[in-house]
Amino acid sequence: MYPETNTLPIRPLVDNAGRTIDYLRLSITDRCNLRCLYCMPTEGVSWMPHDEVLRFEETLHICRIMATLGIKTVKVTGGEPLVRRGAVDFIRELKTVDGIDSVTMTSNGVLLGEHLPALTAAGLDAVNISLDTLDGEKFRHITRADGFDSILPAVNQAVELGLKVKINCVPIRGFNEDDVIKLAALAKSGRITVRFIELMPLGEASALKPIPADELVSMIEGEYGPMRPSTVKLGFGPAVYYTLPGFTGYIGLISAVTHRFCNGCNRLRLTAAGFLKPCLTSDIGLDLRGLVRNGVSDGEIVGAIRELVKKKPAGHSFGVVDNEVNKINMFRIGG
Repeated sequence: MYPETNTLPIRPLVDNAGRTIDYLRLSITDRCNLRCLYCMPTEGVSWMPHDEVLRFEETLHICRIMATLGIKTVKVTGGEPLVRRGAVDFIRELKTVDGIDSVTMTSNGVLLGEHLPALTAAGLDAVNISLDTLDGEKFRHITRADGFDSILPAVNQAVELGLKVKINCVPIRGFNEDDVIKLAALAKSGRITVRFIELMPLGEASALKPIPADELVSMIEGEYGPMRPSTVKLGFGPAVYYTLPGFTGYIGLISAVTHRFCNGCNRLRLTAAGFLKPCLTSDIGLDLRGLVRNGVSDGEIVGAIRELVKKKPAGHSFGVVDNEVNKINMFRIGG
């Protein structure tokens, strides 16, 4: 259907700040089976109409173009990607794209267990599982849903199947600070990396209080001893990883707000609607859905992507009051 792509020469994407862009966060749906309080309002959520969502064949075509631009890693996100029918088959096809070395996925874990055998057979390289508490009642409060009992078994199953597993926790003042130490302990004896992500002031999250990374470090070190920077490469994004005395796994920190890492940003984001964003908080972007559906040539799409990357902001705009993008909930952008 799209014969041009493989004829394009590979020329990596480099923005005007000299950053090489080789990582794509790819949302395949805005839908989710949870209603996490930092991601969605309690009610009134209107899902994207089906015909506005990129078809899988369109997404694969865009990924093939991206691979010719040096994109090597694709993170499949949502919403919750596993609520979309055909997600596993899509990942299997994505793994066949020349130039893409790693395909990973984020999941809230509720549906993960039933899909794990097929996902590993499809070639998935790693999974990041969102888990903000180890208390079932608190889980229902944070997510406004059930499903807690299926997550830890899925974590263990993923480890046993040989996937690289990371647990992502968003610490929120007054909600789950007591869980930080307990969650960190999951990395003590297991082949698991536990990452703590600073709350980003987007949409619903703007009304909540974050726990800064430096405070998290103090909490963890107070319980488990000094955190030492890891010399092992554990991912393709901005997280900083640490070892702890007696731990076989790792602790990661993603501190976009207090220790902004924009100077090393290597990513683009593609929403489920096919809008390519150079930065999470940027209001500029490229309507790739429109270009693909209107039959624009691959060469022209490559040129448009390169022009967009030249406009990639030097840094995010968290804290800028009049930035309308900061009012959009994360599930609309891609987690």
